[in-house]
Amino acid sequence: MNASILMAALAAALFAAGAAQAQLQAMSDEELSHTRGQGLIALSNTRLGGFDFTRIALDADVTLNANLRSMRLGDYRYAAREGMGADIDIAHLQFGRSDGTAAQRLVQIGNPYFEFVYRDSGNAAAPREAVGMRFGFDSISGDVGMKINTLSGSLRVEGKAADGSAIALDSRSDALGGKRWDGSCSGACMNFSQLGAVRAGDATGPSRDFWVSMLKTGVQFPAPPGTNQLPDMAQAGMWMNWRDKLSAINATGALPPNLPPGR
Repeated sequence: MNASILMAALAAALFAAGAAQAQLQAMSDEELSHTRGQGLIALSNTRLGGFDFTRIALDADVTLNANLRSMRLGDYRYAAREGMGADIDIAHLQFGRSDGTAAQRLVQIGNPYFEFVYRDSGNAAAPREAVGMRFGFDSISGDVGMKINTLSGSLRVEGKAADGSAIALDSRSDALGGKRWDGSCSGACMNFSQLGAVRAGDATGPSRDFWVSMLKTGVQFPAPPGTNQLPDMAQAGMWMNWRDKLSAINATGALPPNLPPGR
């Protein structure tokens, strides 16, 4: 699955999930005087480190259940790890699960967005250079199944070994900074073969830093809403960022089922 198809599929699923049907009813002048509203689409601009960012967000809370298969993004020559073949190679990405409670069928997503990145030329008369874009969520909570083969990105998942000791999967342990990482690690850690699903969010709130970018140069993105911590710099090509409040559901690599109701 290429990058444009992935982002279009996720956007279609989110807009479909957020769609609603309602019958229009007239409101009195008094009711109108106590009513406030805003548009569904929110547009904002920010600047950081010589780059301008234009964000188009679906200003809404969305519940999502979706299964994505065989995602292979950023397939180009990369001499350092040519054998890996792609920046992001994910066999399964599942939002929600069917073997738990009714609530676990759905993943809660807040404010999904597209953000376009431009290089600031420093000259008001010169055109800006488009550098790339990213797609992400301001918040996400729920169970997400993942079977990763290789990943370019910044990912951290906390878990427990069979003996109950703490372990973690962390791309910062990779010597090449997470570029086409195969999940290999040493010591008290977890690798991709052990990762089957994560729980996004905890008792303190949702995870706040999930996004996938497509860039022609490295970019330092701003801190996620509600935090002061800048994310790791996104590298050129495809890049996935997700580090905030992620815990492994197990360390056996088991992928939970996500079947339609009644199956």
